[in-house]
Amino acid sequence: MEKKLNMMLQSQDYVGIASYVSETDADCARAVLCELNENDLRKVCNYIDADRLSLLLPLLDVDSQKIIVSGLREGKLDEVMDNVSVDDTIDIIDNLPASVASKVVEVDEIETLLSSKRFKSLKELLLNMNPVDIAASLESIAPDERVVVYRLLSKDVAADVFVELESDSQKNLIDKLSDKELSQVMDELFIDDAVDLIEEMPANVVKRLLSHSDKDTRDYINEILKYPQNSTGSIMTVEMVSLAPNITISEAFDKIRKTAIDKETIYTCYVTDQTRHLVGVTTVKEMLLADPNVKIEDVMNENVICVHTLDDKEATARKLSDYGFLAIPVVDDESRLVGIVTVDDALDVIEAEDTEDMSKIAATKPSDKPYLKTSVLTIFKNRLPWLLILMVSATFTGLIINKFEGRLNAISTVLIACVPMLMDTGGNAGSQSSVTIIRALALGEVSTKDVLKVLWKEVRVSLLLGLCLAVACFAKLQLYRQSPVRIFRLYTYSLCDCVDGVVYYGVHCKGDRVLVANRCKSGETRSRGCCLAVYNNHCGRSFAYGVLRFVGGTIVVID
Repeated sequence: MEKKLNMMLQSQDYVGIASYVSETDADCARAVLCELNENDLRKVCNYIDADRLSLLLPLLDVDSQKIIVSGLREGKLDEVMDNVSVDDTIDIIDNLPASVASKVVEVDEIETLLSSKRFKSLKELLLNMNPVDIAASLESIAPDERVVVYRLLSKDVAADVFVELESDSQKNLIDKLSDKELSQVMDELFIDDAVDLIEEMPANVVKRLLSHSDKDTRDYINEILKYPQNSTGSIMTVEMVSLAPNITISEAFDKIRKTAIDKETIYTCYVTDQTRHLVGVTTVKEMLLADPNVKIEDVMNENVICVHTLDDKEATARKLSDYGFLAIPVVDDESRLVGIVTVDDALDVIEAEDTEDMSKIAATKPSDKPYLKTSVLTIFKNRLPWLLILMVSATFTGLIINKFEGRLNAISTVLIACVPMLMDTGGNAGSQSSVTIIRALALGEVSTKDVLKVLWKEVRVSLLLGLCLAVACFAKLQLYRQSPVRIFRLYTYSLCDCVDGVVYYGVHCKGDRVLVANRCKSGETRSRGCCLAVYNNHCGRSFAYGVLRFVGGTIVVID
């Protein structure tokens, strides 16, 4: 068997090796995996079944575990670790480097490390995790344990994690953190994140947050809070890099190094004069590629795309997305640079607006909270007004039905067949139209000034849809009143006559054309139009007969 494995290795038959490892016993499989080099082990393990690999992983040595964990694709690694017991996972985490162990950590492992008071291992593990993943883990554990884990984080990581938490979790941490810890969090937060935090917290919590912020931070927060809720100024941050046009690139980099730690982004740099008027923009890439002794005004782009503080935040987010910027400058009425809007804030705005549009499509008022955290009473209030409006509009339908009650009673069979269709089709047609138009409004494809164009288009679409559905409904009603066999025979014969006319046209087309031409030349007819009439009579006789038979049969069926 060893010879066969060597042959498979030489031929790079990783599927065959994986198949052998999956079929043999655990000890033999472990021995085979341990003999493979790093490159072969990575490739073979990606072909081994996840359930089988989850049994083998705890049996392997630390080096092999490290290679497998770091080499498996993310989806495959999740499948494997889901089948590994918590105790075995903890042992794997303890033996692996923190940077590798962070790939397999889950909520259960964090809780196990906490319960066993292995804080050192947990701290090393958390420091190598992404703040978003840490926040997701904290959301899933108990509030008391959440505070313990949070205190293990460094100041800069703790601030990033705090921003990613839900508002309820943030409030829980604020209540349990000391004044010193809270001051550290506020110092590390960017201004836009601090503003979002204050807007979501109750008044008593806001008072405590502001009391542990420095004067400059409070001034910036108060300035941003003055802008309308839907304006660009409400989502901007003041932490950007601004450069003077007369300094050299070398001097600009010195300034960036000194202030970069407090800036949200340093890739895009904005050029302002002594009065803070925005005169240009440049990037770190452009400065790196230029001569260090060249001045900023020589490499900056004077054609600056910017937005105003009072512009709608959704329009700003769409503009940032359209141009593919990482950030876009925000100016006031005097074209002075007051802040920037970064791409992460733009994505939040777009997500919120899309959620609002989906709520409008579903005829409900949008909610700012997640579904599971929204109270029953709030959901009730959001849905009730729209349902009341629909109920009132349905009253008019009832009045129309009552007015024609006598006529409807005479055709009760037809009514029973049509009413469900009318109700369903009307609702579906309305949903299709509303979804299309609301989405077009959200994407900026149409605006309120296009109302007449939209109405004219929808009227034409509705006429075509109504015509097609009427034909389909008519055919359905005939099946209720007539024998299906008779209906099938009648319309099949009519269709055959139509086809026969088309075939006749194709076969005799050439001959009829010659006949028409000859008659026109010999003067047997008074005009060319008469010749064409003769030609059309020949080629269309059967087709017309089929159409007439179809119409006549339909009249007979109706009668």
